[in-house]
Order: sequence, then structure tokens, then C-alpha cells
Amino acid sequence: MDTPARIGSYRIERLLGTGSFATVWLGHDPVLDSRVAIKVLAENWSHDLRVRERFLDEARLLRRLDHQRLVPVHGVGELPDGRPYAVLAWADGGSLRERLARGPMPLAPALDLLVEIAAGVAVLHRHGVVHRDLTPGNILFRSGTSGERVLIADLGLAKAVAAASGLTVRAGTPGYMAPEQDDPFAVVDTRADVFGLGRLGVRLLGVEVARPSAASRLREEVPPKVAAVLRRATAPRPADRYPDAAAFGSALRRAATSTGGSAGAGRSTGWQPVRRHRLGVAATMVLVGLAGTASDAAIVQRPRATWTSGPLTVALPAGWRAAGTGWAGQFGDDGRLEPALVMSPDPQRWAAHASLPGAFVGLSASIAARTGPEGFLAERPHATCAAAPVRRTRQAGVDWVVARFGCERGRPEIVEAAGLGPGRSGLIYVQIAPPAGSGADFVDTLLAGVRVR
Repeated sequence: MDTPARIGSYRIERLLGTGSFATVWLGHDPVLDSRVAIKVLAENWSHDLRVRERFLDEARLLRRLDHQRLVPVHGVGELPDGRPYAVLAWADGGSLRERLARGPMPLAPALDLLVEIAAGVAVLHRHGVVHRDLTPGNILFRSGTSGERVLIADLGLAKAVAAASGLTVRAGTPGYMAPEQDDPFAVVDTRADVFGLGRLGVRLLGVEVARPSAASRLREEVPPKVAAVLRRATAPRPADRYPDAAAFGSALRRAATSTGGSAGAGRSTGWQPVRRHRLGVAATMVLVGLAGTASDAAIVQRPRATWTSGPLTVALPAGWRAAGTGWAGQFGDDGRLEPALVMSPDPQRWAAHASLPGAFVGLSASIAARTGPEGFLAERPHATCAAAPVRRTRQAGVDWVVARFGCERGRPEIVEAAGLGPGRSGLIYVQIAPPAGSGADFVDTLLAGVRVR
């Protein structure tokens, strides 16, 4: 890879690193006489409008949050070939990956560092953002007048939890990625980052292994209460983990201070990592709003052309089938998945194939408790699509708010609809990829077939 002489007004000194979506260079700002990190979108992704928009969203997000625990953004620009770049503060202390390569950390500093990392991720969670790829390479260190700071970096896969719908790339790093990130039908929330924090803890406090995903055990001096926190954080089921990074950090601090870091000396923690099956899909384009089918869903053709998920029943369009019994990642007050389903001529394939029509239907009391149909749809923009005026329609006793998006790439049309169930039983959310050439009548007929008992 040739080193460019300049990027914008910055003189390039050397390559800092490369990743799946970007290359990072060390640059010099002649005006401020300081070094900066310049992140440039990879050439092989420059044609993809969705990836380009997500790249710029990361810079906008970091700029908007502007927090001392996150990498600061100084500005953005564009290369002559059209690729965008972001100018970031240079983390002169390197990454956690580099430090771990030199050898294991002592127990007390490792615990302190893990608490600091959790505090940085908690900043994201407070703003409704999931990082999705917490690894040693994304934990950076920067020197300052008050000492060294820990920074959370590389939010390229992060997105607002409230906007977790639309076309996106589902990915992460094996060994640190939560099990549900392997499932293209799963909604990923803050508990995925809790899993990543737990795996970082195992890496910091564990006996060194050849690779992150290998069987791991904690060092003998790790207190049992700390080991218990990491076991809960890396539970296979999201419902069994801490709800977010703040809760994880609080539990870790209590566990560490209650034992003084010595109660577990000379004792084995019996730690074993989560064992799970990789689907072998590193990144797949899906409609995340359709991410709600339960893992044990069965596909059937009902004689009466209906499908039921809990109190939710739908009438299936001719030739369509249904799958699913729960909205993955969306839990009710009883701790169980809220009802949801996917319907399509081929429910298993439609999310990944733009030519297949289909729809996701879910019912959520927890969403209805925090927002209404208009607010919920406003949280779910499709950045690379053109939005038509929102319309309203009353079907089967439900007042629906319907938003339509016309897209130049991928699916030509995506429809989002939301309404309140009878007796305010919950918010009904429907995301539709209509058949080619169909109009509002198809959408209204499908909505008329959605019933809540």
C-alpha cells in the first residue's frame, strides 16, 4: 500500500492500521503543529452508499457525543476519488491489543482498566448506542496533562438502539462477539456489548491462550466474585446478562472492592467460556426490523392462511408462509420474548434476498410504554432512501401510521407501519417489503389482516 503524501491539509507520516472498512494514517496538522489520526474509507467499499453513510455516521456520532471517554473527531473531508475521511485525535499510547501482546497485566491494574472501559461503553449506552465490536484493538490510550486516558474507538458497527431498523451490516470479531450477533434474525442491544466486556475481562484476567475464542480460564488469583461477574456477563442468553455497561461496571467494582482482590488467591475459578456454534457468516445484509424471529421457529403453510404468535395473529397473503414465535432481543416485563413473526413466500431467505417480498410483524408493550407510533417510526430512518409523506389509515380497528421509503439500491421499496393494539395492549410494528408493482392497497390489506386478541 503506497503512503499518500497528503490527505487534505495534513502531511502523512505513516500507516497506523487497516481494517475491513477503513485505513488509518498518522498525519501532521501544520497549523496546530500536532499529530492526528486520519481514517479513510476503504476503496473497495467506496461504491456502497450504505457503508459510506455508516462511515460518516460514526464521525457525526462521535462529534455529537464529544465525551472524554470517546475518541474526539476534529473534522471530515473527501479525497479526490470521492472517498470520505475523518480526522480524529491520535491515541499516542497505542491500543490494548498492543499492550496485551507484551504480556499479561497484573490483577489490580487489569481490573481498574476493565472498569474504565465499562465506563466508556456506558457513555454510548446512555445515548442509546450499541458498539457491537468491543475488542482489544478498539480500546485506545491517549496521554494528557492529567494522565493517560482510556478511549473507546471504532464505532463503525455502532448504531442507535432506537434506530435499529433498516439495511445494515451485521458483524463483529469472533471471540468477543455475542452469540446473538451470529443470528441474522436477532436484534442486537446493549447486552451484546456486556458480552464483549465480559470477554475483554477474560482476556485481561485469564491465562493466555493462542486465540480469543479458545477455551479460557481465569488466573488463580482472580477473586471468585469477579469470576462470577464475568460468567454472568458472558451468559449465552442476553436475558441472563447485565442489562448494560453501567450495571456491569457497578457489579465489577463491588466484586473487586469486596474482596480486596485477594480473596480468590490460590483457588481456581473454574471459568469456562461460552461454547457456541458459528454460523460462518461474517457479515450479511439484512433488514434488522425483521430480526425478531425466535431461533426455534418452524415454517408452515396453514390451511386457514393465518399464523399466530402469542396474542398476535396475521392473515397471510396468497402463497406466503410464516415463521417465528418471538421478537428476539425484545423482552416483556415477564422476561420473555415479546411476540413477533416473519412472513414471506420464503421466510428463511427473504431478509437476505432483495427480490423476495415479505414482512415482519411484532407486538411490544415495552415499546408502547416509552413512545407512540409516530415517535417509533421517526426513530427508524433509512438513510440511503427517499421518504414519501407519512400517511394514516384505519384497518381492522387499528389506526396505523405508515411511512414509505423508495430506495435506489437493494430493495426498491420499504414500508414501515406502527399502531396501538386494542386496549393499548402494545405497539404493533410492521415492516414490509412489498411485491414489485404493488401499491398502497397491498399494504392496507396486509395491515387489515393483523389482529391482536
